[in-house]
Amino acid sequence: MGALLVEHAFAKINLTLDVLGRRDDGYHEVDMVMQTVDLADVLTLEDDPGGDITIDASVSTVPLDERNLAHTAARVFRMRSGVERGVRIHIDKQIPVAAGLAGGSADAAAVLRGLNRLWAAGRPLAELAEWGASVGSDVPFCVWRGCAVARGRGERIEPVRHTMNAWVVLVRPPVFVSTGDVYAALTRADYSGAPRSPLMKAALVAGDFEAVRANVFNALAPVTFRLYPEVRRVAQRVQQVAQVPVYMSGSGPTLYCLLPTRGAAQRVYHALRGFMREVYLCRFLTAAPLPAPAAGALP
Repeated sequence: MGALLVEHAFAKINLTLDVLGRRDDGYHEVDMVMQTVDLADVLTLEDDPGGDITIDASVSTVPLDERNLAHTAARVFRMRSGVERGVRIHIDKQIPVAAGLAGGSADAAAVLRGLNRLWAAGRPLAELAEWGASVGSDVPFCVWRGCAVARGRGERIEPVRHTMNAWVVLVRPPVFVSTGDVYAALTRADYSGAPRSPLMKAALVAGDFEAVRANVFNALAPVTFRLYPEVRRVAQRVQQVAQVPVYMSGSGPTLYCLLPTRGAAQRVYHALRGFMREVYLCRFLTAAPLPAPAAGALP
């Protein structure tokens, strides 16, 4: 057995997501505040001197080949670092798949961070984030974690330092949402005139929970609701039961409620578990959340 280590891949929610227009490269220009939460996949990386990249996972819905962003991230790391080794990656999947929580991007970021330690490459996080931009738009943020304003395609990261300890109840409706279809369905009427990230950033830094909740915004939510009416119906039901505002993360379908205390969040969590199967209780993580365990020496 080769050297191995464990790396956590944390989910994110969008506190704001403004679409400012379509770019010349076909992508959309976005401005969004993203926040890491403590719902995480657990990745085990084992060195393979033979040179192969292999993946297995705890759920059958995760692709185990080149379609998996973790596989792509491993290839990119080898190409950029010049390390000619292989790795066996096991993904213990806890983040819902295709849910607007950046689970695949978080896994890719975890592979970049993990291989950097496993293979003692010594690359700074800023460089790993730059490499991650070629894997996926959310990967640079997932490399850094915490809270940040993300601009461009999502790859330009401005950290937001705050100490707010908010709680989050996530609800994943049983609906598959295509991110590509949601962005393709955007019209000029869906574009934002100005980003809301300055207001959200100020609220977070001030520790003003009510201002944070008042400034949550997602330009994709009306589009997803138009394309997938079931997501809208679930959002309405969640709001009736929780009696607090309900928001959507990314292109969906995951919905979430923000709560100021653990007790309030637990009450909402238990109420929603009465009629939804996939409900998750988590909280903000405002900095790189776990110390990096030392990797064993390579054989």
